[in-house]
Amino acid sequence: MNDIKVMTVFGTRPEAIKVAPLIKELEKRENIKSIVCVTAQHREMLDQVIETFNINVDYDLDIMEKGQSLNDITCKILNKLPLILNKENPNIILVHGDTTTTLATSLTAFYNKTLVGHIEAGLRTYDKYSPFPEELNRQLTGIIADMHFAPTNLAKKNLISEGKPNNNIFVTGNTAIDALKMTIKENYNHPIIDEIGNDRMILLTSHRRENLGKPMKNIFRAIKRIVDDFEDVQIVYPIHLNPKIRTIADEIFGKFPKKIHIIEPLDVADFHNFLNKSYMIMTDSGGIQEEAPSLGKPVLVLRDKTERTEGIEAKTLKLVGTNEDRIYNSVSDLLINKDNYVQMSKASNPYGDGNASKYIVDIIIKKFNCKYLN
Repeated sequence: MNDIKVMTVFGTRPEAIKVAPLIKELEKRENIKSIVCVTAQHREMLDQVIETFNINVDYDLDIMEKGQSLNDITCKILNKLPLILNKENPNIILVHGDTTTTLATSLTAFYNKTLVGHIEAGLRTYDKYSPFPEELNRQLTGIIADMHFAPTNLAKKNLISEGKPNNNIFVTGNTAIDALKMTIKENYNHPIIDEIGNDRMILLTSHRRENLGKPMKNIFRAIKRIVDDFEDVQIVYPIHLNPKIRTIADEIFGKFPKKIHIIEPLDVADFHNFLNKSYMIMTDSGGIQEEAPSLGKPVLVLRDKTERTEGIEAKTLKLVGTNEDRIYNSVSDLLINKDNYVQMSKASNPYGDGNASKYIVDIIIKKFNCKYLN
């Protein structure tokens, strides 16, 4: 049997974190030739992850430009990626999740009549503007994809309800949990963690497009009230590079806020270890909703809708939206009510056992073994 040529294409930090363990698993297998292509939809934040996981990049489209639009990203990928596909002629292209890179790569593969495997398939809010543009990106990718690697049974049900063939859907767990196994250190320390000492640390991430403006101001005002009212609570906020977010943070928090540590984005290993050291998480991120519960950390989701409803059902997550009072009350409850805190922190994580990458590669090999045998 010839080697199976598997090309993995990604372009953002969250994608890179989740495909890193998958790429490492592909590299282990003797009957697979792994090809890695990055679009660099995000540049600096992507490069951090590539370095941390020691990913060997074969092709870099290097499309990042300051102020680029979604149209710009899509057009550049559609123009540049076909040259690589024509050269390498992969058996299958793997894409992840819901980014603009994911959709543009899938469309390019379709035009090239190349099979597409969609990692983290089947997540849905069924509101095309929430999250934007991610919801429609993943729905359209799902239409193109030939193999759907769903993280949970609920994601599989979503795909089946849309008419995807059952024999093309595989429940594998989420590769985000695999990545945590590669980065968490038991004796991790950091100057900020040392400074916080015995206080309870809340880790905050807030960056989504739909939260820019009033919603983000509400989030930050609630945070300010929390640190004012709870003496033993400190906030760590690795702030996004988006200048609009930094302007809002300066407006609400001021330049030197007490007990609020506004820091530059952490590399992935540091961030995972901050997750592990925190008391609870406040986030509008998608991936953190999967990662934090596997570490026993309650997660308050700063969005009105989430595609990760398994976490809500398992009670590892609580959807609190962007209303200032609701955020404040939800955080206060977990800080005051030990029983509610323990219930969330001890809830079973629905996103797998940390072996999703192995399952995905096994499935790909089985598919192509059968294909070659036929």
